[in-house]
Amino acid sequence: MNAIFESILRILALFKKELLYIVKDPRNVMTLIGPTLIQCFIFGYAASYDLSNIPYALLDESRSASSREMVAYLDGTGIFRRAYTIDSPREIARLVDEGRVVFVLSIGPDFEREIVSGRKADIQIISDGRNSNTAATALGYANTVIESYNASLRAGNDASSPEMKTTSRAWYNPTLETRWSMVPALLGTLTLIQVMLLASRSVAYERERGTFDQLLVTPLRPTEIMIGKALPVFIVGLVQATLILLVGELWFRIPFVGTLLPLFAGIFAFIFASVGIGLFVSSIAVNMQQAMMYSFVVIMPSILLSGFTTPIANMPDWIQFLTYFNPLRYSIDISRRVYLDGATMSDITHELAALAAIAAVTLPCSAWFFRRKLY
Repeated sequence: MNAIFESILRILALFKKELLYIVKDPRNVMTLIGPTLIQCFIFGYAASYDLSNIPYALLDESRSASSREMVAYLDGTGIFRRAYTIDSPREIARLVDEGRVVFVLSIGPDFEREIVSGRKADIQIISDGRNSNTAATALGYANTVIESYNASLRAGNDASSPEMKTTSRAWYNPTLETRWSMVPALLGTLTLIQVMLLASRSVAYERERGTFDQLLVTPLRPTEIMIGKALPVFIVGLVQATLILLVGELWFRIPFVGTLLPLFAGIFAFIFASVGIGLFVSSIAVNMQQAMMYSFVVIMPSILLSGFTTPIANMPDWIQFLTYFNPLRYSIDISRRVYLDGATMSDITHELAALAAIAAVTLPCSAWFFRRKLY
């Protein structure tokens, strides 16, 4: 018992030393808090997949009451902004090539005649495919408006004809605001970046300053050194995740329909797994420059393979297999399900088990590699 008690005291002493290093320097405190708030606001406001005020150009060769009515449907949505009204098809290429509009709506000269005669009136939409996500979303919006106009025509021409009615409903995000899914995902994403950067440079910093040898002559064992360096990083990650949660709740007013227990259980497990990866990187890095480089080698693929920017289901099968080893995948899934869906502890059992398994591998491996580098 005395040996265990002495080991705990040594770990706490190292923990205090590491924590003081982080919080004593005001620049470190600002580095931990400032970028977190800035990135949270940037992602919450700017990183949106929702489109509004979409610039488009109109080529109306019909110049009829029907074409004006259809264009009025488009302009009246508040989503589209007519940036240009052109008179010739030759102007289309210039507007699209220069990126001045997202798409060009071209209405043929026989538009009204075809509508009056009951034939199908063709409308051409020329979009800028260089930004496929924006173009696809804009075309989806435009097609919805055109279909609404078609429905009004069918109802006006033949009252006895069956009227099609489409009702759309989005679960968990009824207004389809990107912010509602973006900010919960930041709980894991921004925490991963901060935890990886702190954990990966903890040992490398000691080596670069020349204080690592002094640490080795203390009574601390290698495992105790690893634990003492992991605990402050864990605390910082927990504080940062809580800060992001408060921003989402108090500033963006995103409704939190779940409970804190499953959310923080996922955060705890995720930080443990991330700290293990960061300490492994730190144990193999010789200096701070290598630690930063190795960290970004891990961070960028982790974000890309997490489902944060693109759905995992759209990835190739062999890429989807790699995502099972990515702790950020499970963290984002837990955050979004608890935050928006109200998932309970029993609903996220598999994700927690996966994070625990990753932590159970990365932490012992980093400790083993650390001891091997010492001897």
